[in-house]
Amino acid sequence: QVQLVESGGGLVQPGGSLRLSCATSGFTFSSYTMSWYRQAPGKERELVATISRTGSIKNYADSVKGRFTISRDNAKNTLYLQMNSLEPEDTAVYYCRLSGNYWGQGTQVTVSS
Repeated sequence: QVQLVESGGGLVQPGGSLRLSCATSGFTFSSYTMSWYRQAPGKERELVATISRTGSIKNYADSVKGRFTISRDNAKNTLYLQMNSLEPEDTAVYYCRLSGNYWGQGTQVTVSS
């Protein structure tokens, strides 16, 4: 069955960096567009970034443009999110998503001094 397992979250100071990973299995990873979402306390889940099957097309929410980079390694069936210049407003649970409403369990990112 489809499995999406996020990792790499944690506590980081403002201005710091984190790299999230999403290890996948149970489907042909290279055949699907993949996305990162996040949900902050008391807020709706929002789309952060999307990457095409080959990685040639990437789209970002305005709030993260220039700071976050989505990437993928189709040989490793893994999705990544490099997050730089983190701000307290980036604090949220981050989820990877496969179209068809498949979600990982999420990884907590907390940006605080």
